[in-house]
Amino acid sequence: MVATIHTWSATEAPSLDEARAYCRDLARSHYENFAVVSWFLPQRYRQDLFHVYGFCRTVDDLGDEAPGDRLALLDRWEEELRACYGEGARGPSHPVMVALRETIGKYDIPPEPFRRLIEANRMDQRQQRYPTYADLLRYCEHSANPVGHLVLYVWGYRDADRQRLSDATCTALQLTNFWQDVRRDWELGRLYLPLEDMQRFGYSEDALAAGQADDRFRALLAFEVARARELFREGLKLVPLVSRELRVDLRLFTLGGMKVLDAIERQGYDVLSRRPALTRWQKERLVLGALAAFKLGWGSRP
Repeated sequence: MVATIHTWSATEAPSLDEARAYCRDLARSHYENFAVVSWFLPQRYRQDLFHVYGFCRTVDDLGDEAPGDRLALLDRWEEELRACYGEGARGPSHPVMVALRETIGKYDIPPEPFRRLIEANRMDQRQQRYPTYADLLRYCEHSANPVGHLVLYVWGYRDADRQRLSDATCTALQLTNFWQDVRRDWELGRLYLPLEDMQRFGYSEDALAAGQADDRFRALLAFEVARARELFREGLKLVPLVSRELRVDLRLFTLGGMKVLDAIERQGYDVLSRRPALTRWQKERLVLGALAAFKLGWGSRP
């Protein structure tokens, strides 16, 4: 079974069972956070979410790690997506797409969230700076928010109000990752701090290149962390509007993201000398708290 889009042949489409196993192994064997969260998911949803995750993981790998012409590879991935929707003369051949076609049909998922995720990775090839916060939010609309929409579709939620609240949580998670990884992203040639905010606080790219976590940088990060916190608070309004099982994962994701923001704050907003992260004890406490919430039926059923 092939692992990446640039090494698989379009004539080697796996069986549906093989494709399902591929997505399941991808999620369980290599990406710990997803495996932890899946403990709380009802069995009837897990396989389909493995398919969705396989798409998200693979498209990110194409945008971040694939050798060669990444834009061409993303175009090929979009061709596979179109094949899932019956466009073209053949069906999909990559194992993720073979499995995903089943999930798309089962839940009547529209193509737009998948297309946005592909476009986010195209944006990564073309743009390494974001002049304004609005520009950064537009990127999040493609890179993060579609994932929440896909999960809602699997659970049967299709309304704009739930999608809007999901967007707040997904954007908050994406921003938290950006603020946690300012140094790592800089080393990769990317800068997600809005340039207008850097100018507002008098902090320059030269200072960032020198690793200067001075008062200007700390004030800048405090400002950005506050923005992410507010989005997390807004997103929490979604929790009572979804089923009990989904509530637990939402709570786990939200509290985990807010704990990372706490870690950034505890080290004085200096994310340049050390990457803030949760300890193993903190992660275990979050999982135990989510399990307790599940048993108690956290919130009221809509």
